[in-house]
Amino acid sequence: MVLIGLAAILILFSALWAVSLRLENSSIADVAWGPGILVIGLVYYFTSDGLPLRAHLTLALLAIWAIRLGTHLFIRTRQQGEDFRYVKWREEYEQWWLVSYFKVFLLQAVVAWIVSLPIYFAIVSVGSTSLTLLDYLGVLLVVSGIVVESVADEHLRRFRADRINRGKVLDTGLWRYSRHPNYFGEALVWWGFGVIAVATGGVPGLLGPVVLTYFLIYVSGVALLESSLIEKAGYIQYVGGTPPFLPLPPQVRTQLMAKLKSFQKKPPPPPRAKWRY
Repeated sequence: MVLIGLAAILILFSALWAVSLRLENSSIADVAWGPGILVIGLVYYFTSDGLPLRAHLTLALLAIWAIRLGTHLFIRTRQQGEDFRYVKWREEYEQWWLVSYFKVFLLQAVVAWIVSLPIYFAIVSVGSTSLTLLDYLGVLLVVSGIVVESVADEHLRRFRADRINRGKVLDTGLWRYSRHPNYFGEALVWWGFGVIAVATGGVPGLLGPVVLTYFLIYVSGVALLESSLIEKAGYIQYVGGTPPFLPLPPQVRTQLMAKLKSFQKKPPPPPRAKWRY
C-alpha cells in the first residue's frame, strides 16, 4: 500500500512536469505539494480497513490542510509568477527542462511521500481500535498548525498588497514572534499527524515530520529565504530580535536565552603563578 502511494505521487508529479514545460513555470510543483499528499492519503483511505472514525478524521484534516495550502500557493503563483529559485536555476542550467524533472518534481514527489508516512499509519490504524488521548492531542496540533499557517499567510498577503510596505520588513502579528511563523505552522501540522500515527503504534511515521522540519529549517525554507532577505533594509535588526522558527514573545525569549547562558560552563580560573625560591 505504501508503494502504491509512492507510485501515485510519482505519476502525478511526472504529469505536472510535462505541463510545466508547456507553461514554462516550475512553480506548479509547489502548488501541487498539498494536493499531491492528499492523493496519497486517498490511496491509503480507499485501500485500507482501518478504524473508520480515525481514518475519516485524518482524511478530513488532511483535505482541509491540502486544499487551503494549494489554493494559497495557486493564487500567489498567479500574482507573482514563477518562484525566484526556479527563475535562477532556469538561467543557470542549459537543460533546465530535464534538470527540473529531477531537481524539482521528482525530488518533491519523493519528499512528499516520506512526509506522508504518518498519514499511512493514521488511516490504516494498525494499533488501537478506538480514539485515544494521543489522537486528540494530534488533532489539536494539526488544527493549531493550520490556524497558525493560515493567519501568518494572510498577514503576509495583506502586508505585500499595500504598496506603502514595499521594501519594508513585516514585524507585526505572528511575524513579531517568529521570522517564519507559516513554516512553524506547517511543521506543527505534521507533528500532529505524527502523534496520531504514534497512537496506532506507527512510531516510524515520525520520520515524516522530522524530514519536513529539517527541510523547512535547513534546506528549502528558512535557510534559503534568509539568504535572499538578509540585504533587505532593517532585516538584520529584525533577525536580532526575532527567533527564526519557534514563535516566542520577546520577554520569554530573553528569559530563555539568559537561562541557557546560565547553564554554560564557566571557564576555569587561570593557573596561579608559581613562586621560585
